[in-house]
Amino acid sequence: MRILSSLRPVQRLYLVIVIVLVVNYFVLDDRVEDGTAAPGASLPDSNLRQAFEEQRTSYQVAGDGVVTRILSDDNDGSRHQRFILEIEPQFTVLVAHNIDLAPRIEPIAVGDQVAFFGEYEWNPQGGVIHWTHHDPDGEHVGGWLEHDGRRYQ
Repeated sequence: MRILSSLRPVQRLYLVIVIVLVVNYFVLDDRVEDGTAAPGASLPDSNLRQAFEEQRTSYQVAGDGVVTRILSDDNDGSRHQRFILEIEPQFTVLVAHNIDLAPRIEPIAVGDQVAFFGEYEWNPQGGVIHWTHHDPDGEHVGGWLEHDGRRYQ
């Protein structure tokens, strides 16, 4: 406390500003690894229709949809569980969930609700959501899928 009382009012003001900036940088604006936001921060834009129309790529999204089709696994390279989600009427995306890094969603059926946090990649068919898992290297924000009250990451 002696340090604070020895500071002039202007110096105290500068100290408060620095503390606020540091807290904002390290706490309020950072997303945590599981895709939730720190208090005061917002999750990524979940407007996939806009991302599609703007042909965005490498765009972090959160949202949910209804399974309309279950596809065979993609076994080229890393294995991916694949299914189509209808996000809104007449707008679907492919979900490619890496099952070498995260558990497979089982059972999953047409009509099931699935929430997601992952990376959107544009394509003319609606786009792909991937990175729905943790990153073992810690270089990419972790994603997830939620189905029947269970989180797969």
